Amino acid sequence: MGRRSVGTESTTAPFPPEFTMARTIDVDGRSTHPDPQEPRDGGIKMFAPKVISAVLISMAAGLLALMAITGRLGVANVGTKEVAVVVNYISGAERPVLTPGYCFYLPFIEEVFIFDRSMQEFLMKGGTYSDSNHVPQLTVRASDGSSFYFEEMPIQYQVRPEMVTTLLQDSGPGDRYKEEWVKAHARSILRDEFGRFTPVEAANPTVFLQAQAECKRRLNVALEPHGIEVVLIGTPTPKFDKAYEQAIEDRKSADQEVERLEVVLDQLVEERDQKLAAVERQKSVEMAELTGELKKELLESERQRIQVERGADAYAARRRLEGAASKAGKTEEARGLVARYSKEAEGLASQAKALELKGDVVVREALVKKLTSIDFTLVPYSRDPQPTRLEHVDAKGMDAMAGSADEGGGN
Repeated sequence: MGRRSVGTESTTAPFPPEFTMARTIDVDGRSTHPDPQEPRDGGIKMFAPKVISAVLISMAAGLLALMAITGRLGVANVGTKEVAVVVNYISGAERPVLTPGYCFYLPFIEEVFIFDRSMQEFLMKGGTYSDSNHVPQLTVRASDGSSFYFEEMPIQYQVRPEMVTTLLQDSGPGDRYKEEWVKAHARSILRDEFGRFTPVEAANPTVFLQAQAECKRRLNVALEPHGIEVVLIGTPTPKFDKAYEQAIEDRKSADQEVERLEVVLDQLVEERDQKLAAVERQKSVEMAELTGELKKELLESERQRIQVERGADAYAARRRLEGAASKAGKTEEARGLVARYSKEAEGLASQAKALELKGDVVVREALVKKLTSIDFTLVPYSRDPQPTRLEHVDAKGMDAMAGSADEGGGN
């Protein structure tokens, strides 16, 4: 039976056009051009190398597309405000990536976890929970039992790049570290530190800064082990009730008045210093003039002193000469007196010896000689024929009168 070609069948395989083949089929179903890949003896079909390459390329393209969709191409871009951790699921090793740029890894064996290292803000404001980083305002009970609050208390924090592996272990991937860590510690620590003071002390900027610094220190102690660092705590003004606010305003006004008076005092002190400086300059000039005059007077006094000393020396020399001459004259005069009185003493000594020899005669002669120099008044005695007074004298009285008369006659 002869072969008859009844038609041509073109089949398109699920391959590119270059792999499409045509064959002729006889009426009895046999191909006039058998496919070289089909075994003629009924064996296993063998695909051409081009078909295998096409399949592999298709599979590779699909795999690349899948990796591109899932982000597992083996390269990750770490931004300037990001850090990353490369985790090897086989060895369990964790490799931090701290510099921005492209990071290469083994797909399906390693995975890259990227974290935002930019500054984050935890805000306590309002009365509701908006999200993990926006919670209600902070209310504090002061040490004296009263309360005050902060309308807005921001806390800025960020990831510690050198502890990014710890951050992944404690918080998990992505932004999970923003959800609970700061919220869990911020409110309690701020309440503790600001609650140590009274409202008046809390309104004092110096005390407020001390409490703020201590809050930051305690927050970092609590958060640093988890790879988070508090950078800044805001400085809002504490709010009180109206009466307390008025008292604080009055105190601020008083403090401002004190500051104004201190400025005035400083001005007065400065003016006083300026006046003192002017007086000191004037007195310095006068002092210089007086010093010059005193130096002149001192020189004149020195000249006069020299002249006086010279005159005194001359006078002293003259007086010494006069004294020496007077001494010589007095010495001679004394010698003459000594000689004269020596002779008189010799005469007295001779008289004394003569008196010793004569005895009572010399005494009587001396008594007579003494009596010659005494004047005696003699009154004759007579009785009054007409007495004006009569006195009775007894015997004792007569004896006394007689004794008196004898004494008077003896004198």
